[in-house]
Amino acid sequence: MRFLPFLALPLAFVAPASAQTSDVTPEDRYIHDRMMVLDTHLDVPLRFRDGWDFGDHHHFAEDNSQVDLPRMALGGLDGGFFVIYTPQGEVSPAGYRQARDAALLRTSEIHRMLSAHRDDIALVTTPNEAEQAWRDGKRIAFLSIENSWPLGEDISLLETFHKLGVRMAGPVHSRTNQLADSTTGEARWRGLSPLGRRWVAEMNRLGMLIDVSHSSDAAFDQMVELSRVPVIASHSGPKAIFDHPRNLDDERLRRLARTGGVLFLNSLFLAPGVNSEGHDDMEQRQRRWGQMTDAERRQLLRDRAALEARQPFSNADFETYMRALMHVIRVMGVDHVGLGADWDGGGGVQGLEDISLLPRITARLRREGISEADIAKIMSGNLMRVMRQAQAGAAVQPAR
Repeated sequence: MRFLPFLALPLAFVAPASAQTSDVTPEDRYIHDRMMVLDTHLDVPLRFRDGWDFGDHHHFAEDNSQVDLPRMALGGLDGGFFVIYTPQGEVSPAGYRQARDAALLRTSEIHRMLSAHRDDIALVTTPNEAEQAWRDGKRIAFLSIENSWPLGEDISLLETFHKLGVRMAGPVHSRTNQLADSTTGEARWRGLSPLGRRWVAEMNRLGMLIDVSHSSDAAFDQMVELSRVPVIASHSGPKAIFDHPRNLDDERLRRLARTGGVLFLNSLFLAPGVNSEGHDDMEQRQRRWGQMTDAERRQLLRDRAALEARQPFSNADFETYMRALMHVIRVMGVDHVGLGADWDGGGGVQGLEDISLLPRITARLRREGISEADIAKIMSGNLMRVMRQAQAGAAVQPAR
């Protein structure tokens, strides 16, 4: 995710549903709905503390949101990892305390949401629980930590979060911290810190998935080497499509696959972005949507449309996303690819603005000659497999 989770994305993205879904046949939709579909990076918990109701049907054009229960049904998204994200701050005892409290608060907000909608979505911690919830007709919520800065220097806090349901974590976000160098931060540790190496061992002991997204190339290499089980990249992309520091080169993609890991494809950093004062101003206006009058909202939508006509916010579209997806399939193989688009954390492209449009991916994969069985791996099977490997590995770890 980015530092600006409520990024004002273009109104031009929001074409009529018929225009965006005309490439999805009834058979495509039938096959999509037969599969368990999971995404490994859902940043929607960022919205929970503002009174935003996950059970309501929201609209991307109105509040830029991309995930809610009604749209999960529309897009056939069965669930995924709901993210406990903490933006990086001061690496100090005071900073650690503040981060720990913020992460625990966000965890409690996710639990409150799940409790409020317990008939529709279930907290799960294992693949078996996820599959049972799916058979019961419920949506699925795994929990993950993006940025382990809140642990401070007390790695035992991982066990606390594990008891709260967390089953995935990454060591770092956009700035280097006490555990690892960030791909967009300073090279302080030349990869992992000594504490970061202990973090890897504890993640393995607990059976939690190690997430290398946001970690520097050196930290990536070290986590792949040190982990006793496959690691994943929960929301990363291929450098061959767009040369951005957050993306992985083909050799690292191959290494991730050779060691049994999975890349879950992001929808960010697939093409150059556009930053301008006009988009920044539009974003600030968008943040006030809940307090606006109807007239102010209509004017905002008109102004966004005019701005997008002059200067689109992003050059990435559905075709860009599918080029990236087919590239990682060719490089890594279908057993090592999944979906992690960074919804509500800055993700989304033209033609794939929110989760309601996910059937387009299944439809295109079928056109590309990917079998239904292999599409099912991409949609959730590969995630279930690496989770089982991580949890089986914990069972054979020596006790501390």
